[in-house]
Amino acid sequence: MNISLSQVHVYADDADAALAFYRDALGLNIGFEVENDGFRYITLVSAAQPDVKLVLFHPRAGRSQESGDAIAALLAKGELGTIHLRSDDLAETFTRIAETPGAEIVQEPADQPWGVRDGAVRDPAGNLVRIEQG
Repeated sequence: MNISLSQVHVYADDADAALAFYRDALGLNIGFEVENDGFRYITLVSAAQPDVKLVLFHPRAGRSQESGDAIAALLAKGELGTIHLRSDDLAETFTRIAETPGAEIVQEPADQPWGVRDGAVRDPAGNLVRIEQG
């Protein structure tokens, strides 16, 4: 039996700002985009791993108002999970992120005690994204 990662869902309260970050700054490609009940679902893929999808969706999509509000509040605080990515040019990646409206560099790239060189940013929605040199 083989198990592999298929997709990762990432909350994004502003789809256009998320696209500026994930597509324009990080270079992911749109796989497909669909609208359902007034919400956009956007699938992005990396040329390096086209079988693994990153799905952007609104925190209120498909939820009750109460649940959506609770998730949106946590997102606004940056209290949801961390996304870990890898770049073949960490310095260039951070240069592009620094030029992206709404993105925030939390930690400049540095050699970490656990053996990687990485840095941390917040995407425009507040998700923490760690990017390592690969």
